Amino acid sequence: MEIHIGNRVAEVELVSKEDNKIILTIDGKTFEADVVMAENGTCNILMDGRSSNAQLIRKENGKSYKVNTHYSSFNVEIVDSQAKYLRMRKKGEEELNDRISSPMPGKVVKVPVTVGQEMKAGDTAIVIEAMKMQSNYKVTSDCRIKEILVKEGDNIAGEQTLITLEPIA
Repeated sequence: MEIHIGNRVAEVELVSKEDNKIILTIDGKTFEADVVMAENGTCNILMDGRSSNAQLIRKENGKSYKVNTHYSSFNVEIVDSQAKYLRMRKKGEEELNDRISSPMPGKVVKVPVTVGQEMKAGDTAIVIEAMKMQSNYKVTSDCRIKEILVKEGDNIAGEQTLITLEPIA
């Protein structure tokens, strides 16, 4: 998952957790710590023989926090795989013009269109499953299906062109 702290973006992976001992990687570097959480959102972190305290205040959406330490405060946003996928998918939908592609690897579930078929803005052209979620990919403007490059059941790569489109003037 990604962790956003101000302008910094870190890729964080929880490697293991056993009782209070956690092992995680931050941008590929491994860290070990003992973390004890208190009921009031305060935690004590023991790492490399040094102890630190932090207060976590959850914001309204549940994925953003204000983190207060003895010396500083930080706004932190957690971007998990699902949020990252949805953000990438939305970006992909906004960029549709002459093709449809999936921002992530997945599997083609349904292709309800045929070559030469005319589509209206908002019509579904293909259904993809990625990360156990099915998504309908829709055309953003009136067009004609020029070419279908995949079939139902195909595994696809991220950014792979699935269908090419021809605008209707």
